[in-house]
Amino acid sequence: MFKSKLKILTGDILGGLNSAIVALPQALAFGVATGFGASAGIWGAIILCCIAGLLGGKVPLVSGITGPVTIVIASIMAALNADISSVILVIIMAGILQIILSLTSLPVIVKYVPYPVISGFMNGIGFIIVIMQLNPLIGCPVMSNTITSITSFVHNLSLINYDALLIGLLTLLIVFVIPKRLNKVIPSQVIALVLCTFISIKLGLNVEKISNISIAFPQIVLPKADLHSVITYFHYAVMLAIVLSSESLLTVLVSDSLLKTKTSSKSMLLGQGVGNIICGLTGSLPGSAATMRTVAAINAGSTTRLTAVINPLILMLLLFKLSGFVAEIPLAVLAGILIKIGYDIIDVKLLRVIKFAPKDDLYVLGLVFLLTVFYNLIVAVGAGITCAALLYAKRTADSAKLVQKTVYDKDIMKLEKILEKDYRHKVRVVHIDGQFFFGSATQLVSQFEDVLGTKYLILDYSSENTLDISAIFALEDIIIRLQAQRVKILLVLKSDAVKEQFEKHDILKQVGHNHVFDNETDAIEFAKKCLKNKVKRHRIW
Repeated sequence: MFKSKLKILTGDILGGLNSAIVALPQALAFGVATGFGASAGIWGAIILCCIAGLLGGKVPLVSGITGPVTIVIASIMAALNADISSVILVIIMAGILQIILSLTSLPVIVKYVPYPVISGFMNGIGFIIVIMQLNPLIGCPVMSNTITSITSFVHNLSLINYDALLIGLLTLLIVFVIPKRLNKVIPSQVIALVLCTFISIKLGLNVEKISNISIAFPQIVLPKADLHSVITYFHYAVMLAIVLSSESLLTVLVSDSLLKTKTSSKSMLLGQGVGNIICGLTGSLPGSAATMRTVAAINAGSTTRLTAVINPLILMLLLFKLSGFVAEIPLAVLAGILIKIGYDIIDVKLLRVIKFAPKDDLYVLGLVFLLTVFYNLIVAVGAGITCAALLYAKRTADSAKLVQKTVYDKDIMKLEKILEKDYRHKVRVVHIDGQFFFGSATQLVSQFEDVLGTKYLILDYSSENTLDISAIFALEDIIIRLQAQRVKILLVLKSDAVKEQFEKHDILKQVGHNHVFDNETDAIEFAKKCLKNKVKRHRIW
């Protein structure tokens, strides 16, 4: 028992240490990239990780600001003219929305978001991060969006700070070239941060640095909030809350798959929401459960939420002991680190097999990517989900068809031959192959034109799935049109739920309750009996 607990404790300590080492350069870089500053990134990681870890469940989730959150905060900062007080209000509102979200069943929806949407969004975020760091890499100011970053970069090529470019390129070389084996022991981002900063100090390079880093505990500051501000900034809060929550939920899926656990998404979002509110109140940056840091912790042996306490303690220790060194970190070094992070976010795996991917998936991915990069993150996700859903509905509808078969029962054939020379189509069985729903309803209606010469049509709907309202109305239309052509309809329904639905919509009344059967054999026998009666009447006449 003691050995088991010691093993768990050791794993959590190592996981906390490993994830803190990964978090340090990222928190610094993301803090600078948002415009809040490096201190806000570090303190945000410390506060959020601790609170969200303690309140959000038993798994070792490591939280803090991430790439997607950075882009959202940066865009909000640009939209609000770098008004820190207003952005803090947005952060607090987003945290409140996360808490509200945790009280609903909406978090499970993330499981149903199509992969092309997620991939397009993440590729867009990765691309934005890379593009926005090109200017800092050459010693020029960072721009607020993708388009201005590209245009200003072209203009700034004549204003390159070669000291910054040198140290930035060295950073890129280190983070991209260091072997994976070494990277697992000491993250390449940490190596680049320490080595390049040391070189910059020793050579006295003329580069812009972090300079001011606060090691003091952040103070609680209430932002100015009134009804007008809340209404004005509400859509920014919704956008931020969605990104914060989505990334956290995706990280939970990853951690649960690694640890074979099942984390409550509601408790996780509650912890994230409370943590982000406190981050906002202290002027620190909000964040989410960070996939890279959580995986780093789990790979090091973490199994419990104790990691989420150890991680911020180590970050605080590093901040207090290394504040002087942190102030000397060149912004070009952080730019190089962020470019690597942006590259890692890009779905390289998908890009390798993109030529084999279905066209529909590529359309969705491309739409989400372009909207993410050049327009709006939330619009991108919403449009992607809508487009994916419509394309899926179309594929499903196109695959739906009527399968017909003539009943070659000897008795029926004899009876039909007496009544009419063409005896082959008097009794037919039809069943729907595929989904009968709003998307397929129209084309299935048109396919019923082929059975108008039938006298007894056995419609076999053996599915357990109830119909949507479009399919119900389509079926009613089919029945009316067939009955107008004197086609007798016999229904085969096996599901009680479907029978109940048909009863409520008067379909059974329309067809006739005596024309509803539990199986196809009984329906055929009924049709045979009707034909026998016709033959008797035919002979009498």
